[in-house]
Amino acid sequence: MYEATETATKLLVTAMGLIDTFDSQQRSLAVIDAFDDPRRLDWDIIPRPDRTGLSMHHLDRHQKVLMWDLIRLAVPLRTFTKVLAIPQMEHVLRDYEYGFLGPALASWRSSESYFLTFFGRPGFEDTWTLRFLGHHVCVNLTIIDQRWISATPVALGQQPTEYDGVLKPLFEDEETAFELLASMSADQLESAVVHDVAPADFVTRQVPRIGAREIPDHYDLGMPDYVITDSDRHALEFVRDRPSGISGGALDDGQQHLLWKIVDCYLERLPAEAGERHRAALRASGIDSLYFMWAGARKRGAPHYFRVHTPLHLIEAVNSVGQGNHLHTVLRDFDNDFGRRTIAEVAGKDGRWGRGHLSSRYTSSDEL
Repeated sequence: MYEATETATKLLVTAMGLIDTFDSQQRSLAVIDAFDDPRRLDWDIIPRPDRTGLSMHHLDRHQKVLMWDLIRLAVPLRTFTKVLAIPQMEHVLRDYEYGFLGPALASWRSSESYFLTFFGRPGFEDTWTLRFLGHHVCVNLTIIDQRWISATPVALGQQPTEYDGVLKPLFEDEETAFELLASMSADQLESAVVHDVAPADFVTRQVPRIGAREIPDHYDLGMPDYVITDSDRHALEFVRDRPSGISGGALDDGQQHLLWKIVDCYLERLPAEAGERHRAALRASGIDSLYFMWAGARKRGAPHYFRVHTPLHLIEAVNSVGQGNHLHTVLRDFDNDFGRRTIAEVAGKDGRWGRGHLSSRYTSSDEL
């Protein structure tokens, strides 16, 4: 499912071309030699003062073109346009928040405050990670032996979602869920809606690996205006082997179409070459294996949350803070976020490809 050699090669060549333009200072910020650096597992999309990587502020015009080419190679066109648009929402936010965050906002809310980082050695037949991270964007790809690609977690957000403007990059990412909810009968809603309070952020939070059981935090970091209780937290809990909500098998044909539409929208965040395989695998598992769960308000402009639980992936979308005017969404892979399973199973273990080849290239045959 993760094999994507054509995409991996194009990403590698573009990455090497971009890195070749870096001066020594840019290279020191952008390239972290240690692939196992713990910062590789950071995918938090809130504003942070401690970002790792090379900021777009420090790229020249040509380098920015190459950087955006990297992102375009990583995701399909529809998702690429979302990633392009989300940083532009910072200009909307700068106007939107001026009254309570003050004049320093002009330098803090910027469409340039996004960071590019390479972990490991972007080289032929090697394993490395490309990450583009900033407010409301985390595009995160682990390229393994120039052969496999893991592209999760991939998180996108939008703020505001309810305003008098036309720039709404994630509208479809939650609108189809509203359509599905509105189509349900009373009995179906009884199964799908598990709680009347939405979490403040992702139920599974920003953990590098989803555990067998996860519960949400009381509030979103830095935003204590929306707080849930311990009772709410446990009502919203995620249990991997016991999906919450309504099974796709309990939906009619039109509703099943909407559920597949949600899943496909989020799978479109994966590289096209691998994304088709993920879609095929889920179709093969059957609609009964998908579960749709809702919590909170059933209308826009109030706190709400949904998730889709599949045998392979978890989709979460939460829009709670700011009275349902601040959306966070994520696609996770239960077993292969950050390439964990693929690295353990195949990376460098084929002596004809990957690190085994790299080792033999620089070691005497007598020693081997």
